[in-house]
Amino acid sequence: MADDHFENAYDFEKHIKLVLTYGEGWDITLAEKNTKGYDMTGLVDGKKTAIQVKNIKRKLYLPQIKKFEAFMDQPDIKSEFPKGIIISSSGFADTVYAYIESEGLNHIKLGTFKDGRIAWGKDEVVIENVDLPVTRTKYIGVFTSKGGVGKTTVSAHLAGAFALCGYDVALLDLDVQGNLRKLLGEGVYLPRKDGKLGAEITVLDHNEWDAASETDTKIIICDCNPEFDKNPKELMAKFDYCIIPTTLNPLGVNKNADVIKRTFNDIRSVNKQAELFVVINNFYASEEKRNRTMNRVLRSNIESMIGKDSKCYYIDPIDDLAIRFSKQLLYWGYASLIENAEPQLAFTAYGGRSYPRSDFLSLAEYIVDHSHIEELKVKSVHQDAQQLVDKVDVISAKELEDVSL
Repeated sequence: MADDHFENAYDFEKHIKLVLTYGEGWDITLAEKNTKGYDMTGLVDGKKTAIQVKNIKRKLYLPQIKKFEAFMDQPDIKSEFPKGIIISSSGFADTVYAYIESEGLNHIKLGTFKDGRIAWGKDEVVIENVDLPVTRTKYIGVFTSKGGVGKTTVSAHLAGAFALCGYDVALLDLDVQGNLRKLLGEGVYLPRKDGKLGAEITVLDHNEWDAASETDTKIIICDCNPEFDKNPKELMAKFDYCIIPTTLNPLGVNKNADVIKRTFNDIRSVNKQAELFVVINNFYASEEKRNRTMNRVLRSNIESMIGKDSKCYYIDPIDDLAIRFSKQLLYWGYASLIENAEPQLAFTAYGGRSYPRSDFLSLAEYIVDHSHIEELKVKSVHQDAQQLVDKVDVISAKELEDVSL
């Protein structure tokens, strides 16, 4: 495969303009220098479209997509540009595709520049590694030495986020209360909106899980018992990652820090290699000033311990991500427990957006970005369905530099 990375961002923009002009037949105009939010405009299906190009060596993740979405949602931009496109030289994370599809963002389109053409959408992207082996099953524990911080909610919806990304997930209920079974029954199936095969979440207790026979399920998420000694130690020893949910509140910040320290120590007593992630749940984002103060106090109380353990991460709720308070999560389980409806996750949109779906996709992405969990996916190769017209094929790098755009 040819090297599609350009050292100069402006050269990449000029090349993409050429590809879109001759390969897609669009009328493309480069934006003036220092234009915020987009790099060029074009008429796509008769609609004026803002186009942003990213020439970077890593995949694009959710923060970049959400920023572009926020830009497109500004009233003056929305009236001028009904559609937006992001073109990357290095592709997009699975969480990005899942977010675009699940949120129904039909006004935003993703393209990856590969082998001299634009591959639109996930299924057309050409992957170099054909024979990437599937690694062993990954175990994720959701654990805290204190109840009432949303451990079961986080377990279920983190599983949902990975399912949206195409992973089959087993949810193991280690808590004696058995809340996962009450809320999700035997599990749920998350279909894809494009009609293709989705992914399943299977809810099991510890005695039902057979690692030897469940070879197709590569992600196991355990909703742990807050009483440490009641969790099977042989299972906790398998954790590759452990999510420790907590909350920011005026009376509980110092206490929560003690709980987190105790949780760290409990996990390390049986597992030395797991990566530990502290995440803030039930976060009231509107309380900016108070949140910054409480966040500073909480972080200062656990920083010394995190500094001694390179596999511990504090996910900053202001600078990184948090699980925001939402009506969907507040009333999760109402339909199945009160109305006897079919079990489901709290991913239904409210007011046009789903905070839980967005936040848990971001959490899944954070784990992916700090680990090698993406190696689980068996990557496939899709043959190019279309070549650029001859006019693009014959243009060499030298000739491209001489083209007046």
